[in-house]
Amino acid sequence: MTSDAPRETRHVVLDTDTGIDDALALLYLAGRDDVELSAITSVYGNTPVESALTNIARVLAVAGLEDTLVARGAAGPITGEARIASHVHGHDGLGDLWSEPIAPKNLSPLSSAELLVELGRSRPGYYDLLPVGPLSNLGLALEIEPDLLTLYRSVVIMGGSGPFPPLGTVQMVDANIHNDAEAARRVFAAPRNRLVMVGVNVTAGTIVDEQAVQALHRAGTEWGTFSAQVLEAYMDFYQYAWGRRVSPAHDGLAAALLVQPEWITAEATGPVNITSDGFATRAHLMRTSTGLPVSWASEDAPDTVVVLDVDREAFLADFVRVLSGR
Repeated sequence: MTSDAPRETRHVVLDTDTGIDDALALLYLAGRDDVELSAITSVYGNTPVESALTNIARVLAVAGLEDTLVARGAAGPITGEARIASHVHGHDGLGDLWSEPIAPKNLSPLSSAELLVELGRSRPGYYDLLPVGPLSNLGLALEIEPDLLTLYRSVVIMGGSGPFPPLGTVQMVDANIHNDAEAARRVFAAPRNRLVMVGVNVTAGTIVDEQAVQALHRAGTEWGTFSAQVLEAYMDFYQYAWGRRVSPAHDGLAAALLVQPEWITAEATGPVNITSDGFATRAHLMRTSTGLPVSWASEDAPDTVVVLDVDREAFLADFVRVLSGR
């Protein structure tokens, strides 16, 4: 923690396509004493939904939280075909490090979409929702309950690309939005209490480096060893982006900013639309990098808080500390 004062407990519902960075975000939340993991809803994306369920069960076993409620979610987008990122996360979503699948011990009879609605309706304003995969479950849940996002205290999404980038800048692909544009459109158009977009504009530059992995190995704990092993599998992919064995902490950063929003050092507020140039589909704040409006008529949407910069040093130090399991 950043101070000796006790922090308010957040009751978090995690919606995840449990690949490597998702698994680390889940373990990070499990290790924070100011978080109660109330439920975990699975979705396809980094891996097929059945593998996402296996990976949730594996992380919960490491964390000692096997009684956590888990739900099976969407196997594909609302329209179109699923794009599974096995080239990044391995065929099983966790670097193909384990051979035997395991199942969650507390699997809900409800689908992920149904459980998201049930939880929101049961205690309005109590839970915080953290979607870190394609937004398909939320898109389906909004068909059941159009006011879904107003039932959650806050919704923090790992996805989106911030405002439009400076001229000549190429951004990292945003797989979560690209995988289900229709679901993303529904979410960013829906009424809400507080919706925060933690996009690739900030996560791509939040890097877990070689020293962090060494520190996790040196911890000598089950948590640290698990985290180091899956991170090394992630780095097998990302080394070809930067020539170093490093990787972004995409979902871990979103998880941390839900719990400690003071680590957001710059933000903008305004409508977010879903855009496509024929190659990549993105969620963008409808502003240029200089704060001007875009060159076409944007769609009306409620305001979203769009993260522009973060305290990376504080986050990364806490991330490695918690994942060390000490």
